[in-house]
Amino acid sequence: MRFSDRIGITKVKSTIQIDFIDEELRNGLWNVFQVFFIQPMIRQNGLYMYSSRFKSFVESIWFSFFKEPIDQIPYNKSDVANTLRRRFFEWEWYEVYNFIEFSLSSNEVDSIELEKGYNFILEREVSGYRFIDMVLAPITSEVEINEIQEAINSTDNNDETGVNTHLKRALGKLTDKKNPDYRNSIKESISAVESISKVIAGDKKAELGKAIKAIKSKIEIHPALEKGFLSIYGYTSDGDGIRHALLEKDNVHFEDAKYMLVACSSFVNYLKIKADKAEIIN
Repeated sequence: MRFSDRIGITKVKSTIQIDFIDEELRNGLWNVFQVFFIQPMIRQNGLYMYSSRFKSFVESIWFSFFKEPIDQIPYNKSDVANTLRRRFFEWEWYEVYNFIEFSLSSNEVDSIELEKGYNFILEREVSGYRFIDMVLAPITSEVEINEIQEAINSTDNNDETGVNTHLKRALGKLTDKKNPDYRNSIKESISAVESISKVIAGDKKAELGKAIKAIKSKIEIHPALEKGFLSIYGYTSDGDGIRHALLEKDNVHFEDAKYMLVACSSFVNYLKIKADKAEIIN
């Protein structure tokens, strides 16, 4: 892993894969398809497609996915495999997703296990999509990505170094392909809110609750937002949150940490805008 990945300073848009697929993600998705389809097809007795139990699925690929004449399907199973591989690695990112979604329509494999295999790779490589009930769906959006990026960019100054560091650490722990740490990503996200609150309140030692109360004397904060973030802070505070079941390692997943990072980034941006309008911070 690169130094910049380890310390969490990789740019958001080059980490959560929304409108592109990097080499590792493409390789992983192909490996799943390879294990479920190509290897069993090749290992089956006989060299030719007409003797393969995957014959009908391959025909459906040519007929319904490629929309090409089925009499152009290679007779040799190895040639079929090579054709599929060549196209898979030439396709645009969305065509790869179209294909793996199409592959779930096959009756020749366990679609539930295949879906699990794809989702494992999608999560491991930090894709912005997951299979939900056999349909590939976005789990994050460009708006959410921009919210995180704005919070990181806007706090890249001497006065808000702590905020910036917490956000980058939260992102780094969320998107670490080798050893993601969702539990501590959540803690870093809420710490970013606490840090910006201290800056605005002018009290470096204040905890989030005290800091927000101080901020309310300077700027208007919607009561629902205040209540919501104080409740979230209760789950992540050293007093109760670390021992709370919500943050036990086995109960925290990518979507939980991602939600917290987006929500806390949004709240950081919200507080900064309010403080800027009140001319509290630059």
